[in-house]
Amino acid sequence: GKGRGKGGGGQWCRSKCFDTFAPLGPALVPGGSVANPNDLSISTELNGKIMQKSTTGDMVFSVAELISFLSQDTTLLPGTVILTGTPEGVGFTRDPPVYLSAGDVVTINIGGIGSLTNVVVQADGGAKDNSSKL
Repeated sequence: GKGRGKGGGGQWCRSKCFDTFAPLGPALVPGGSVANPNDLSISTELNGKIMQKSTTGDMVFSVAELISFLSQDTTLLPGTVILTGTPEGVGFTRDPPVYLSAGDVVTINIGGIGSLTNVVVQADGGAKDNSSKL
């Protein structure tokens, strides 16, 4: 199927799992409390500028397809969080490319749920070059 590589999902899974790469919030919302999970607005702001704007309806796979695929070999218990990725407009695909730097403020907005804001910090002992395209 689309985007399904060998070895546990390849980039589609791995890039969502690095240490510090999965901020969640401002709330975890039970699926039954969302009228249509395939029709939520989603946007990303970087230092107050909208960088991404889309809806969950534009995802490669619907929520039902994701649950069906994952549940084929993974036990999904109540409270399981499924990380899906990001809308078009990621920084390294822009001309010129845009990379996050220490001090940048990133806000994710999900319509009807809320917003989550984080400040980018440099990892201690980590690579100083933030231009990785992983």
